[in-house]
Amino acid sequence: MKSRFSDRRRALLRAGAGLAGLCGLGVQAGPLSIAAQPTQRRVLANGLELIALPTGGATVAVQVWYRVGAKDDPSGRSGFAHLFEHMMFKSTRHMANEQFDRMTEDVGGSNNAFTAEDMTAYHCVVPANHLEPVLWAEAERMSNLTVDQANFDSERAVVKEEYAQTVLSEPYGRLFNAVPGFGYQAHPYRRPVIGNIEELDAATLNDVSEFHANYYRPDNAVLIVAGAFEPARLNAAVEHYFGSIPRPARPIPRRQVIEPRRLRDQTHQLPSAQAPQPAALLIWQGPRADSPDALVWEVAQALLALGDSARLNEALVYRDQLAQSIGFEAQLNAEAGLLVAHAVAADGQSAASLQAPLAREVERLADEPIGRQELDKAKTQLLTAALITRQTPQGLAELAGLAATLRGDAGAAQRDLSALQAVTAADVQRVVRRDVQHGARVTVLYGPDASRTRA
Repeated sequence: MKSRFSDRRRALLRAGAGLAGLCGLGVQAGPLSIAAQPTQRRVLANGLELIALPTGGATVAVQVWYRVGAKDDPSGRSGFAHLFEHMMFKSTRHMANEQFDRMTEDVGGSNNAFTAEDMTAYHCVVPANHLEPVLWAEAERMSNLTVDQANFDSERAVVKEEYAQTVLSEPYGRLFNAVPGFGYQAHPYRRPVIGNIEELDAATLNDVSEFHANYYRPDNAVLIVAGAFEPARLNAAVEHYFGSIPRPARPIPRRQVIEPRRLRDQTHQLPSAQAPQPAALLIWQGPRADSPDALVWEVAQALLALGDSARLNEALVYRDQLAQSIGFEAQLNAEAGLLVAHAVAADGQSAASLQAPLAREVERLADEPIGRQELDKAKTQLLTAALITRQTPQGLAELAGLAATLRGDAGAAQRDLSALQAVTAADVQRVVRRDVQHGARVTVLYGPDASRTRA
């Protein structure tokens, strides 16, 4: 069986990867005239939201985004949404195990899925003439999935192995898996997407059946089709295959939890005998994904950590030689967000020795002027990535899916290009001052020296 994966913001991370080299193209971050991709939206009588993005070409991307993620895991069942992601590739009333793979991969296409805090998304790309069979298959596994003990046991074993590989075996797996637990105080985002072994083992077949009934339903899903298709034929096919799926009478379970503002700094030690070098991780509270400041933090993130010449690399890795690697991510979810900076120590440095320099470089964005050239470079990197992502049906569909599930508006992704260009140095300084300088910080010291080091 192929390896499924759960990776937050996979579209953003893929778009941003390796873009430092693109800055040498001489692209300027001045005003661009970018035609908006035509977006067609309709809602079926059963509540299914359809987003159609016709682009021409020879392929078509089909994605189903369910508004269910780790925040919806049942009490005592962390990792459940992720586990169910795997279940959706098993048999249905009219499909055998792994048949979805055969319907996509055997015709030259691809498919996969991911789970995050707010959503679970299933995506595939196939030649355009295979669109209708894929629509049938997606409707089939939405409404007729086989939820039995054999499928449940096999996929739970796969998820437990994934946990062992990505959390227990990776030198810094436990550190990054611990971010939500240290960062959030009350919100269900505290529970890592992948879950843990004990709670996976505690899950029952009845839990799985109830989860499918609660969340895998047309009124909790966004179907996105991008690429080569005729809109009228698409509408007819979607109505034919999805329109007859009943909308359940029971309400979709939702928990309304407001994450409180953190009032004081905290420091935690997380020992690890397998980490080759100590590491420090700093966490601040950030805005929601639908905040007007989300794009400002995207620019701040690029200034700090996108490329070898970004500020954290330049200061901590090259100039002061305190760290061998760094990172910064604005993890902005639908209901709350975190800002996370980390550094892995260079030889001879402790985890505690990294925290002050790491915090100082982040705060410098508010304390010192941001040059026009530096800001233009960061925005150029982000705009280049955004335009590259929009060149493929899969990229277009992913952006629409993220906007629909995180911000409640699939069309927001089309407006981001103009909004990104409008971000100013003053905007960046304002959000860093508000969220970092005036916000409480959580520090996590990790590695072989963490248990005997005090901040």
